[in-house]
Amino acid sequence: MSKEFRKGQKQIQHEKMRTQKGMRRWMGYGALALILITAMFLISSRPKAQPLDEARLASNPTLGPDSAKVTVVEYADFGCLACRAWHRAGILEQVRAAYGDDVQFVWKDFPVITAQSPKAAEAGQCAFDQGKFWEYHHVLFDSAPALSASDLKGYAAQIGLDTQEFNQCLDSGQNRAKVQQSLNQAQREYGFPGTPSFLVNGKKLIGPPSYETLKSMIDSILGG
Repeated sequence: MSKEFRKGQKQIQHEKMRTQKGMRRWMGYGALALILITAMFLISSRPKAQPLDEARLASNPTLGPDSAKVTVVEYADFGCLACRAWHRAGILEQVRAAYGDDVQFVWKDFPVITAQSPKAAEAGQCAFDQGKFWEYHHVLFDSAPALSASDLKGYAAQIGLDTQEFNQCLDSGQNRAKVQQSLNQAQREYGFPGTPSFLVNGKKLIGPPSYETLKSMIDSILGG
């Protein structure tokens, strides 16, 4: 085998290796481009949240008229065992039965207990947008701790919400700003240490109150 022949073979092999490397490089570029295109498609197809106006940020789920002499505000978390126990005890219903339109009850989100709590709070606000917060509230407390995104969407269907509208609201984080607003109030403005925490005509009440405790506070306001 001549020296020239061996040299030619080496050149051929070298060119072949260069070609293979080039093909692998371009295949890598193509795979990267495909990943980027897919990511961009998923981002662009994700539901987009609409900015909340001041009226929506100021609105909260309530029971009882705005003209009530006493306002009880609860800062609570759907993943909170104490919150769930308090609502299951029926104290809210006792207060409303005893005082009627003299008391308004207001719900505000304070989602700090579980990793799923913030999304559950958003889900409650999405139900509020469709006028069914309290129905959804009851289902969440009855079903906790099952609060995954799929659970939250299932509960929406269970109480007859428009599921397409609800899912769009939840997936886009439509009410994240509203939930964050209430959370900031609880922590920064009032310094509440945990859930549930209450305001009775602006007076702080930490922890789940008994009916007798609330009755005493309400009677002192109504009688004063």
